[in-house]
Formats: sequence, structure tokens, C-alpha cells
Amino acid sequence: MSSNSVFQAPIHSYLQLPATKLASKIRRLEIGVEELLQVFIDRINAVNSSINAVVANRFSEALAEAREVDEELHKMTQIQRDELENEKPLLGVPFTAKEAFAVRGLPNSGGLVARKDCIAEEDAVVVGRLRQAGAIPIALSNCSELCMWWESANRVYGRTSNPFNRSKIVGGSSGGEGAIIGAAGSVFGVGSDIGGSIRMPSFFTGIFGHKPSPDIVPNAGQFPDASGNRQQFLCTGPMCRYAEDLKPLLKVMAGDQGASKLNLARDVDVTKLRYFSIEDCGGHFLISNVDPELKQAQQYVCQQLEEKLGVEVVKLKIEKLSNSLEIWSSMMSSGAQKSFCYYMGNQVSEVNPFWELLKACIGLSNHTLPAIGLGMLEKFESLTPKRVSESFIQMAEELRLELEGILGEDGVLIYPSHPSVAVNHCVPLLFPFNFSYTAIFNVLYFPVTQCPVGLGKAGLPLGIQVAAAKDNDCLTIGVAMEIERLCGGWDGLFKQKQSGLNIDQ
Repeated sequence: MSSNSVFQAPIHSYLQLPATKLASKIRRLEIGVEELLQVFIDRINAVNSSINAVVANRFSEALAEAREVDEELHKMTQIQRDELENEKPLLGVPFTAKEAFAVRGLPNSGGLVARKDCIAEEDAVVVGRLRQAGAIPIALSNCSELCMWWESANRVYGRTSNPFNRSKIVGGSSGGEGAIIGAAGSVFGVGSDIGGSIRMPSFFTGIFGHKPSPDIVPNAGQFPDASGNRQQFLCTGPMCRYAEDLKPLLKVMAGDQGASKLNLARDVDVTKLRYFSIEDCGGHFLISNVDPELKQAQQYVCQQLEEKLGVEVVKLKIEKLSNSLEIWSSMMSSGAQKSFCYYMGNQVSEVNPFWELLKACIGLSNHTLPAIGLGMLEKFESLTPKRVSESFIQMAEELRLELEGILGEDGVLIYPSHPSVAVNHCVPLLFPFNFSYTAIFNVLYFPVTQCPVGLGKAGLPLGIQVAAAKDNDCLTIGVAMEIERLCGGWDGLFKQKQSGLNIDQ
């Protein structure tokens, strides 16, 4: 086992339980809330110095709130405590959130130096809903600058490292969230995703992450926000170690109206679904080929589904997916009301990215190189002929209709989460467009669940995405639960990492 991971020693048994089971034990007085929070706080303190995932905390306030919950629970009868399952299904369970989300009394910079002293005065909507369900926020996690890069590093908090190997990235922009959950310092957290910002970190850190259908979970209360049509591309959703938590968390985050729209109360019979698999986007000169190890892992998942469920997984090839990068970029450009350079200027004025590049060369810029590069790319994209952008926007609509026609209301698509496992720090600069494997689904409006499926030869997590047509989140989550049963999920990765054994599928 490599000493470069954070899994050298055994961890407390509470850290190996899903949020729903922790809540159940709390209601039965089998676990004290203050005791539980202290276990998670101790774990965060034990790992954070080596991975820099948590950037702000409210440990004292959270422990005080935990004591109040314990006191109230001990005044109730068991019948009264059982009734809390509906009213406050997450009572006493601690959680973390990406620093881009407002949590009252904590920083809300989005990794932007100009906002480093910004303190949230009220909770983001999704954080408020989790509190109403009884969950207790304990800390905020790192993100990339302005949440628009797939390595989580910024000039405010520094760089976050992967708990499975600290020389590797955690992805972005919800990378700190992926890292602290993957390191067992949090049982679940809040992330946001406009091009894979939930799913890439979840993939790199061996956990589950769900990008919901659009207009289900409110995005309000995060910085940066989304404007124009981008509001439908940006989705807020759960990140967690156990698939069984996905649906209960999404139900709370979505609220009654959103949960009803998705029909989250229904049970999904995974043996009655239709399954499809695409192993790569078809090739693009700016995007890496999918690593053979990841293709092999995807084939293994499909084989397990066929053998254990008695289903057929049909292999597909969709030519338009090779244009995923251009489709996403064109849709993002057409959907913007505020420029990225405007956000870099803290919504006061546009930053000149070319001037910032010159400043960066002598160490005087407050912006990261990826943010500067994205600002420059935005300027160049404005020179793209309108007819070219419109052709890719039309292609997006055609691709959406083609995939919806294939999937219908009972089909799921298995697709790579990324072309490679977690790479070394800074390497994303050499392959800036590899995020297109996740990004395409944002502009198709599909719900997607990232699923861990074991460790690769280098001891790093492998994974796949499960996508479905809009508002069929239940299907992807149901299949994710089955994949966890078949492949072991995070718990399997953790046990493999501790034993020093890797999957060789």
C-alpha cells in the first residue's frame, strides 16, 4: 500500500455507514449526534493537512447544534423519534459543501481573490433545505477558481490533492468535496455541475455523484451563479460514498415539487430497463483516447449487468458525440449573459486576460493560469463565425433527439466518466478539453450518475457514467445502486486500498 494515500490506518466504524443508516441509528439513540460529529471532525483534522480539501469550518457551532439535537431526542419517546424520519430524514447527520455555496457565517469566494473576505449572510437554498431536513453543515471544501476548471486550485486556498494518491488531481470544480468525501471525512456533500464539476471529482476520488435533470434543484445562493440559458446547464446535486443515499438526498435537495416531477417515490426494477453502452466519443484531435483500462472496466460492468440481471447491453456508436466539445462550447457561448472575464472582475468590470497573462509571468496576477486561459479562450470564441456556432447548436438538438429516441423512458446509457484515471497535478493544462465526456450531458439536459467500479492497476479509482433521458433520474440512480452491489462501490475501493490489492479486471 502506498504511503501517498490517506488510508494507512483503519477508520472509525461510523465513517463506513451511509447517511440514511446514520440517521436511523441517531433516531434509535444508538449513536449520539455530538459523538458522531466529533468522529467526522477528527477525521477531517487527520487527513486535511495532506489533501487540503476543507478550507473553512464551523466545528464549534456544529457541535453546539449537535448537543441540542441530542437533548431534544432524549426528551422524546421512540414513537416520536420514529416519526422524524419523514419530517427530518437527515436529523443529526453532518455534511460538507463546496465553498461556492453560501453557508451562513462562512466564506463564499468561489476561489476568487477579490472575494476572499466575502462572508455569506444566509444559506444557499439547497443548504437551507438540508438544514430543514435535520442535517448539520460542518465545513466547506475547495474548488477551482470561479468553478470553471477540472483541477481544484486557486489563489485563495491553494491546491487540493487526491486521497488515493496525493500526487494526483481531484478534479474540479467540486474537487475539495470529492476529496473529503472520498477520504471518509464527510458522508455526503453539495456540489454543482456545468460541465462535469460533480462527476469528474466523484470519478477521480471513487465516490458517487449525481447531476440532476435541469430545473429540479435550485442553484440560488452559489457564486458564480449562472445567467441566461446557462441556468439550465448548471445543476446542483449530491455527492456521496453510498449509492443508497443518492435518492434521499436528491429528494431533500429538490423539495416536494422537484421530487414529484421526478417521481422519486417510485421503485425502479433494473431488470426491466434497456441498457446501452458507448465506450468512447468517436475520437477528437483535442481530446485524449479513453484509456484501455477504463474501457475494460466499462466492459466488466456491462458483463456483470448482463450476467446478474439477465439483460442485454447493446453497444452503440453515435457519430455526433465526436463533436461534444464544439457542441458544449457553442451552447455555453450562446447561453451566456455575463462573460467569464466579467466574473473574473468580481462582476464589477471585465478583466483583460491577456494583461493578466503578462502579470502571471512575473508572479503578479491574482488569477490562476487556467482561469486566465479560459478568459483568453472566451475572447477567441467571440470571433467564431455565427453560422459555425449555430451549426453546432443545431447538432446539439439533433443529438438530444437521437439519444432520447434510443433511450425513451426506460433506457440507460453507460458512458466513460473521463478518458483517464486521475492524472498528476497541473497535467490538465496539457489536455484542457478532456472534460467533454461529462460536459456533453449538461447541454443535452440528461441526468447522469457517476459510479465507482473498482481500483485500477495504479491504485486509482475507476468509474463510469450512467445517463438517461431528461427527468428519468430514478433510472440512473437505480442502476447506480445495482452497480454498487455488483462492483463494491466506495467501500470496496477503501477495503482494496487498505489491503494493498488492486482490481485487475
